[in-house]
Amino acid sequence: MTLPIMSRLLICLLLAWHMVATGTEVVRFPKPEFEGDHRSDYARQLLQLAFKKIGSKYRIQAADISMTQERQVRELEAGRTIDVAPIPSSAEREARLLPILIPINKGVLGWRLGLIRAGDQGLFAGVKTLEDLKGLSLAQGQDWPDTQILKANGVNVITASSYGDLFKMLVDKRFDYFPRSIMEIWDEQANNADTLVVEPHLALHYVYDAYFMVNRKRTRLAQDIREGLERAIADGSFDKLFQQYYGERLRKAHLETRTVIELKNPLLTPGTPSDRAELWYDFRRGAANPK
Repeated sequence: MTLPIMSRLLICLLLAWHMVATGTEVVRFPKPEFEGDHRSDYARQLLQLAFKKIGSKYRIQAADISMTQERQVRELEAGRTIDVAPIPSSAEREARLLPILIPINKGVLGWRLGLIRAGDQGLFAGVKTLEDLKGLSLAQGQDWPDTQILKANGVNVITASSYGDLFKMLVDKRFDYFPRSIMEIWDEQANNADTLVVEPHLALHYVYDAYFMVNRKRTRLAQDIREGLERAIADGSFDKLFQQYYGERLRKAHLETRTVIELKNPLLTPGTPSDRAELWYDFRRGAANPK
């Protein structure tokens, strides 16, 4: 039975009064793009941890609609529908929004393995250098910063507007190699187990990650998130959560046995905290600075 308009209005007013009385502030966070999309689970848990560390009464709430990366940027910039999002960085995005310059994923977003068609492993056996990689066709989302990074390194990249379409395009032989972060590739391969495998030989690396970003006017929210993250870094709870989500995936990647192709990232800004070794994962130097 539908509640009368006045009753619904009264409920909303009571909820608003309760939030004011208790000091609770709702922070809207992006809704997953599709059912079963867990790519933002860790970031949401990290944000919750940051709020817990400062003893705040922020309450995270999912947005009403799902949206792409670029739509998230537009909504934050306009001050609509979401208040904070884990946004992969670029100079343009950092100029349009207010970033909290602590890499959410310790730079693992820049450690890439490849999804390929089952049976195509031999195609990559001789690939050892960037020049070799240029002989293959890769793909990314059209509004992903990774696309600009790969193209800046001379790599042949095709794009698609839909995340889901990229998997279909790979199966249909529209390209050869789909670079995915270590954080997400295992779930994606499991969802396409009949047709796709993780290429066992290569790893791509560029200094790159996502930051929590907010509207440029939300300075207090940004300060609170930064303070919470810094406290979580200091007491080890940031690393504990990171290992909880990604430790096994990093071990499964066996980066130490792979040929690592280093790529330059022209999107890095002067604010990139590359001098803080504890913020970046690099298996070659533990948590050392990957600069």
